[in-house]
Amino acid sequence: MLKAGMARVDITPPQGLELAGYPHYPRNNTGAHDPLYAACMYLADGGQEVAMVTLDLLFFSKKHVAEVRRRTAAACGVANVMISCSHTHSGPWASGRLDIESLEAGKEQPKEYVESLIQNITNIISEAKANAFDAAFGAGTAVCGAESGVGGNRRIPGGPHDPLVSVMAVKDMGGKIRGMFVNYTLHPTFIHEWSNVCTADYPCYLKLELEEQEPGVIVGFSQGASGNQSSRYYRQGESYDEAERVGRILGKAAHTTLAKMEWTSELPIAVAGCELPLELRDFGTEEELVAQVEHDEAIYKELYAKYGKSTNRDEYYLWQNANLKLLGSEDQLGYIRMQKKGIKIELLDDEAPMEIQVFKLGGCCVVGIPGEAFVEYGLYVKAMAGFGMVVFNELTNGVLPGYLYTPESLVTGGYETDTSMLGEKFGPHMVEAVLKTVEKVK
Repeated sequence: MLKAGMARVDITPPQGLELAGYPHYPRNNTGAHDPLYAACMYLADGGQEVAMVTLDLLFFSKKHVAEVRRRTAAACGVANVMISCSHTHSGPWASGRLDIESLEAGKEQPKEYVESLIQNITNIISEAKANAFDAAFGAGTAVCGAESGVGGNRRIPGGPHDPLVSVMAVKDMGGKIRGMFVNYTLHPTFIHEWSNVCTADYPCYLKLELEEQEPGVIVGFSQGASGNQSSRYYRQGESYDEAERVGRILGKAAHTTLAKMEWTSELPIAVAGCELPLELRDFGTEEELVAQVEHDEAIYKELYAKYGKSTNRDEYYLWQNANLKLLGSEDQLGYIRMQKKGIKIELLDDEAPMEIQVFKLGGCCVVGIPGEAFVEYGLYVKAMAGFGMVVFNELTNGVLPGYLYTPESLVTGGYETDTSMLGEKFGPHMVEAVLKTVEKVK
């Protein structure tokens, strides 16, 4: 008989802590629009047990995951822990940084907050196990993407995207839905750098929709392969109203999966993992990068002078994309200069090697990787894994020093490729390692 447990805790930071997500626009929070949560789903089949945790955070460092696992093993004996981030851009820092301004200024993670976060995660894993109940597990998908005005490819309008809303759920023997974990592939960036308050962004409203339809349910949210996925060309605005519109559309889609699920109280669980050394790129010489920054800055200034005050969305994207291109080349130049000075880059030093983790939950396969992966990788893994359903959790068990871009994307360049310290073949090598790890749980 399957045992399942659910628990959550409020992880909203105290007022005054810096918000992550828009590192080139420093912001200290003045409060919270909505609570940030950590949620845990515990599953045990009698021979194997796992705990899946979701955090309403941008990033959570690999070294913090290791500490959670150490404490959890001691507190309640759970060894197989997967921790994923929602990637909200309006929550506190809980990892190292990659932006040059912060690194040069010597900014550090909020130590007291991170310590409380680690302990809170440990506590909800222990609580979920302690309060486990006889349960049935179900998994299913719904479709909701660019065709619904929700989101899609932010580099290529109309380009590759993943419209699947993936749901894992547990109910008790009375038929009450006790927990739902939802995975979707879309940057939570409806609330931008103009905001100084904490918010989970659209996942807040996704959860609210499900909580209203299933009173008492605990909902977690994890991010799919969204490195090149956002609402940029699809949203109706940058506002809480738009975040609510999208979140509730996704919540309604997630809820439709419950009626279609095949529920089972016998859930074979298997676990596998591996580590992959990071492969880094060569950015070229300092002189070459200085010239590139000057070139990108000139283009940006020219476009901003023409369109900076325009209310036309297409004209807005002309100068904003040029701004992102400039930020990328400035970061490359900064990395070169920092390495010359011997300044530590935490997102490089603290996250290597990369961890890949796979859970088999009956006919459902859950893949966890750190970093922000381009959607092409998530789609490929889902197609090739050989499972009826694959949940692809990025930003899981750590971070990476930049985006997991595709080699083809280097042709056009841009913010995602320019800011990444990873080599062009690392993404394909990651996919190979993921599929080999998936084979171990079959």
